[in-house]
Amino acid sequence: MTDLGSEQQALVDALAAEHAAVFAYGVVAAFSNPTRDPLVAQYAADHRARRDATIDALTAADVEAPPAAAGYTVPFPVSDAVAAARLAQQVEEDTAVAWRSVIERARSAPTREAAVVALTDAARRAASWRAILGIFPSTVAFPGTPA
Repeated sequence: MTDLGSEQQALVDALAAEHAAVFAYGVVAAFSNPTRDPLVAQYAADHRARRDATIDALTAADVEAPPAAAGYTVPFPVSDAVAAARLAQQVEEDTAVAWRSVIERARSAPTREAAVVALTDAARRAASWRAILGIFPSTVAFPGTPA
């Protein structure tokens, strides 16, 4: 994919983050506390919907949406419920960074508006996972700011 505008490249990058999030939530589901199954299922569905909407936006802009990779590497071993929650928190922080970049590089109001909603949703989900992990405050001042 060459000659993409900054907005389109940001959307491609956000799509990559969403593909990775969908994969990671499969890992989270496998190791999560069973009482969190409805939450994990909802958050996974949120990422699938955001992925699909991003593919639609790229297609509408005549940009070929890259497919998901065959597999992804998680940033640390996940073998219990605490690690699963940490992975979910990391996924939400990673997608927040991607969507903040879309906001910064968006040229059109619809793209910017969609990115604001996506960033807000990721920040809300990340705060939820931080609270589950006992991290307080569970919110951050500027969601999506790279560490």
